[in-house]
Amino acid sequence: MLPLSHHFIIMERTQQIHEGRNIKRFREMLGMKQETLAYELGEDWTQKKISQLEAKEKIEADILEQVAKILKVSPEAIQRFDEENALNIISNTFTSHDTSTLNAINHNCTFNPLDKLVEAYEENKKLYERLIEAEKDKVAYLEQLSKPKK
Repeated sequence: MLPLSHHFIIMERTQQIHEGRNIKRFREMLGMKQETLAYELGEDWTQKKISQLEAKEKIEADILEQVAKILKVSPEAIQRFDEENALNIISNTFTSHDTSTLNAINHNCTFNPLDKLVEAYEENKKLYERLIEAEKDKVAYLEQLSKPKK
């Protein structure tokens, strides 16, 4: 018989998915308060009861069905959602082609930045010229007011 160090023991990682926590995550993603979910579930439900539901690891099938319908997801989504795996998928596949995200880099510039700088300079020049013209008009008006009337 081989020594213990030569045996390979393969352990399957069976992480229990917390259905109550998943309900909370889906509810929060929708921007829904516990009170709102309680109201949607009916008169027997309160905010405190929703809080207790979200603390439970396993949810009864009939309640899970009702909650899933309100949250507009399938019961299986609540039963199988694993945040750790979801974050791994997102972090491993995220590429942004959207300029609204912080880590977006726009490689395909659709304008020449120097052209924009020149446009801004020209606009500033026009504004300055209009300002000078307005000041000249103001001085002329004040001179006209200060002249004695005949």
